[in-house]
Amino acid sequence: MILHCIKKIDWEDRKNKTSWGEEELAKDGFIHCSTIELFWRVTKFFEEVEDELVILCIDEDQLDSEVVYEDTENTGKLFPHVYGLINNDAVVDVLPYLRDEEGQYIKNKEFIEFEDE
Repeated sequence: MILHCIKKIDWEDRKNKTSWGEEELAKDGFIHCSTIELFWRVTKFFEEVEDELVILCIDEDQLDSEVVYEDTENTGKLFPHVYGLINNDAVVDVLPYLRDEEGQYIKNKEFIEFEDE
């Protein structure tokens, strides 16, 4: 299972498509994702986003595109990057991105059993 955080309004626009990700691929060459264990490390990028966010839970085995685990930021941690479109039948769950009063991420109950790395 890999995760992709996205604005809820963008997901509403994409959820009925067969696949999506053209914008992300044009910008970065891949679609940024995370493992559950490393997700907390990317939440800092969403602290200033005022829009409602959702977390897409993607079954890597159902993806039509290649997933490569890379350390592009020299963090010593490997993050999954999707090199192609995300087919929506690989999205197995959509969870709310939970925040406290200061906008900090609150770990979803679905992820509690996973230890942060």
